[in-house]
Amino acid sequence: MDKIAIIDYGVGNLFSLYSSLKYIGCEAVVTSDAATIKSCGKLLLPGVGAFADAAAMLRSGGLDGLVKEEALRGKPLLGVCLGMQMLFEKSLEFGEHAGLGLLPGVVAPIKKRVPPDSKIPHIGWNALKFPGNNKSPLFRYTNEGDHVYFVHSFHAEQCWDTIIATTEYGAELTAATGRGNIFGTQFHPEKSGVVGLGILRAFAGL
Repeated sequence: MDKIAIIDYGVGNLFSLYSSLKYIGCEAVVTSDAATIKSCGKLLLPGVGAFADAAAMLRSGGLDGLVKEEALRGKPLLGVCLGMQMLFEKSLEFGEHAGLGLLPGVVAPIKKRVPPDSKIPHIGWNALKFPGNNKSPLFRYTNEGDHVYFVHSFHAEQCWDTIIATTEYGAELTAATGRGNIFGTQFHPEKSGVVGLGILRAFAGL
């Protein structure tokens, strides 16, 4: 099983992800070192907070180009929460900000989709739904209807061809995305108990 590089660019719940991977027997390292990142077989891009700040921090260390380069070479990449949002072309969070452009789509506020009385941010456990008949390998150990933990005010839109899971919160929202070797979860697998560990295990086994 390949070592997983958890990209450390100053944001994200790095320890929780590292601990979860270690718990399921995966070798992982939290790093911002280019040589170490290149030596690992898989990449995990975490993220919490504001899109613009996180994108600026990723760029400031030159990690944006490195992550993109490694992903385009075919290395499996998993973005988590804000890390998933950064995979897309742009975000409309407090302005318009460029993402990595690895996946087509726009990150937009969920308040424009959900009923007016919905609480924002969306926080809590919600069920996963798999569109179509082809379940993503990221959900090899996951069943439709399994619950995972969300904390978010934005989600991905205009990304229909890459949606591998949705969830219902007064409206259908993007829960996970994937195309080729690039995956993203809007929810936090490291906070989603046994179900989340299964998702991390599936990613580690790609």
